[in-house]
Amino acid sequence: MRLAKYLARAGVASRRRAEQLIAAGRVRVGGEVITDPAREVDDRSRVEVDGALVAPEPREVWAVNKPAGVVSTAREPGRRRAVTELVESGRRLYPVGRLDADSTGLILLTNDGELAHRLTHPRYGVPKTYLVRLARPPSGPDLDRLREGVRLEDGSTAPAEVSRRGERELEVTIREGRKRQVRRMVEAVSNEVESLTRIRIGSLGLGGLRRGEARRLDDGEVAALWKDSAP
Repeated sequence: MRLAKYLARAGVASRRRAEQLIAAGRVRVGGEVITDPAREVDDRSRVEVDGALVAPEPREVWAVNKPAGVVSTAREPGRRRAVTELVESGRRLYPVGRLDADSTGLILLTNDGELAHRLTHPRYGVPKTYLVRLARPPSGPDLDRLREGVRLEDGSTAPAEVSRRGERELEVTIREGRKRQVRRMVEAVSNEVESLTRIRIGSLGLGGLRRGEARRLDDGEVAALWKDSAP
C-alpha cells in the first residue's frame, strides 16, 4: 500500500494531509525519512509520524446532527465547541468536509482518510442535499439560475438540483464542495440564507437523529458510502 494511503487508513489524517506530512519530512519508514507518498509499505514497515509509531486502527464512521455554533474541526482553539466533542469514541476522528458554524445538520466523522477523501473530492461527485430557508421568496428565474449554475468569484458552479419546499424554503443538492457554496450561490441571485441544514450525504440521510446527537454507522451504511463515491 502506498505510504499516503497507509497513513490515511491508519487514521492519522486525510490522504491529502498525509501527503503534506510526508513532504514536510515528518514521516519515517524503518527509521528513514521518506518524502515520497507513493512509497510502498505494509504493517511490518515500521511507519512513524513525528517519532510516534503508526499502526492501523479499526475504522469508524459516525453521523452527527451538528447544532448551530459548533465548529467542524477536530479541535477548536477558541471558546466554541468542536464537532468531535459530540462523539464518544476513543479513536482519532476528524470531520469529513465542513459545515459552517451557523449551519446545522448532517456531518460525518471518521478515522478512515481514504473514505473521507472520496466523499469530499469533486472528482467523485458525491451529492450533498440541504434544506435552505431564504430571506425572500425566490423567483422562477432565480431557481433556473441556481439549477444551471451561477458565477462565483472562484468560477461558475456546476448545475444543482433545486426544488421548492415552501414559499421561502428550498431543497438544494450539489456535487461540489466549495467553501460556503450554497450561501454564495444564493447571494449570487440577490437573496440571503436565513438557515441551512444538510439532510443527506450520498445515500445517507439525517433520519431521526436529533440535533446534537451522534451515532456510529453500521457496516452496510459504510459500504453504501463507498459505493456512492465509486469512480
